[in-house]
Amino acid sequence: MKTILIQVGKTTNKHFQTCINDYVERIIHYMPFEVLTIPELKNTKSLSEEQQKQAEGELILKQFQPSDTVILLDERGQTFRSIEFARWLSQKQQTARRLIFVIGGPYGFSNAIYQRANGQISLSNMTFSHQMIRLIFTEQVYRACTIIKGEPYHHE
Repeated sequence: MKTILIQVGKTTNKHFQTCINDYVERIIHYMPFEVLTIPELKNTKSLSEEQQKQAEGELILKQFQPSDTVILLDERGQTFRSIEFARWLSQKQQTARRLIFVIGGPYGFSNAIYQRANGQISLSNMTFSHQMIRLIFTEQVYRACTIIKGEPYHHE
């Protein structure tokens, strides 16, 4: 199974990017993992929030294959404890050919993206910046990998 994180726009905070890169390098020791960045839209001042979500949604949809399992990182999604997420990820590794996680743009996802998605996960009841969620998510994927392998990174 290949796992892909799709994100809209570059990570602009260099400290976050350094940490994200570190976790991505760690993750690929356990499974195929890739971060795919959709370019930010240009000239968005003339677009409404809904138009921006639509345009980003069209760019995101182009990245999906029909058989992909698509999971949105969304504030209304299912929450997991780290061990529960590791079990969930392990199960998906057995059933999905490509597992795609998506972090949307600043206004969230278009209806077309919600309709295509196979599920939604929330990383917290709190709201974090899209830049920070990238770091939190990659750390949680790494943590899940170590839990699955029974390694000592995670402590109960």
